[in-house]
Amino acid sequence: MTARSADRARYDRATAHLDAPLAIVDLDAFDANADDLVRRAGGKPIRVASKSVRCRTLLERALAKDGFAGIMSFTLAESLWLARSGFDDVLLAYPSADRAGFAELAADPKLAAAVTVMIDDPAQLRLIDEARGGGREVIRVCLELDTSLKLLGGRVRVGARRSPLHSPAQVADVARAVTRRPGFKVVGIMAYEGHIAGVGDAVAGRPMRSRAIRLMQATARRELAERRAEVVRAVRAVVPDLEFVNGGGTGSVQSTAAEDAVTEIAAGSGLYVPRLFDNYTSFTGRPAALFAMPVVRRPGVGVVTVLGGGYPASGAAGADRLPVPYLPEGLRYDPQEGPGEVQTPLLGPPADDLLLGDKVWFRHAKAGELCERFDVLHLVEGDAVTATVPTYRGEGHTFL
Repeated sequence: MTARSADRARYDRATAHLDAPLAIVDLDAFDANADDLVRRAGGKPIRVASKSVRCRTLLERALAKDGFAGIMSFTLAESLWLARSGFDDVLLAYPSADRAGFAELAADPKLAAAVTVMIDDPAQLRLIDEARGGGREVIRVCLELDTSLKLLGGRVRVGARRSPLHSPAQVADVARAVTRRPGFKVVGIMAYEGHIAGVGDAVAGRPMRSRAIRLMQATARRELAERRAEVVRAVRAVVPDLEFVNGGGTGSVQSTAAEDAVTEIAAGSGLYVPRLFDNYTSFTGRPAALFAMPVVRRPGVGVVTVLGGGYPASGAAGADRLPVPYLPEGLRYDPQEGPGEVQTPLLGPPADDLLLGDKVWFRHAKAGELCERFDVLHLVEGDAVTATVPTYRGEGHTFL
């Protein structure tokens, strides 16, 4: 029996009393992945990216481990909810236009002390001030650095289109704008190198593309390390008491942690290890989050149909954004249909051994987005479900 076959047997035994569709998190794999992230971070604290987890119980589990500290959130409403729930260090990773949320933040000392907001433009400060509604609390601010690699005089850009702040002078200018404006305090810098952390460098069947990605990433790492250090020096000249410099992502933990200028690492997807991380040479994790769909039809030899399963991930549309049938091994999509909203045909020899009601286990392409499809996660230890906990959705929240 292969390791994957053994996992399938465990998951089937653990959930035998539960009807699919359902989602699980294998806690042994979750904890092993957490330990690996800590090892790769080399002593620097890891801020958990909530977008990749979307379950308060599992956020708490990660933060209870040595080596983890703080949350990186994805909306202001979520940040305030987490702070009200007792999380006391929440960094909002994206600028917001949530005026009601800013009014709440500016009026509550506890929330203002716990939540740090992201900006990359002084105009965002004006929006916050206009939304205060009388609230006088000082708003903690983080500045986002554009990490993209620019080549050929800027004619070629590699990396996500996020912040407009690329140079040390640009970031320092915004830091000065914040310090001149009453009611705000610069406390941190964030730089997410998605083209390094979020792009696999070992694409199956694409050796030339994989080699090109590795070359690009090596160049990008060197350029960003030098520029990030210059940015931090420039901002510290304006804000000597800067509290943190956040960088990284699951795919670049060890290289980002090696930079002296970085004080903490952001990671979250590496706790669940979705399928997009199968194409990395820098680390190997254990799939921890899976979902199961029931067999509902047997249309013919070598084919079964499961209920639903069409859960594409965000990003540029393509096959790499689709979930993959994982257990039993050897199933594949019908290329004429793919995964569907209400039914998904699956082809391959294992189909003939599946009965109506049997579970087929899938891995989502990205991490936390799976939780938008399920109200609860069943937590598996060994071959038993030891707890069932709500996702954000299960607690009545779909923040985005």
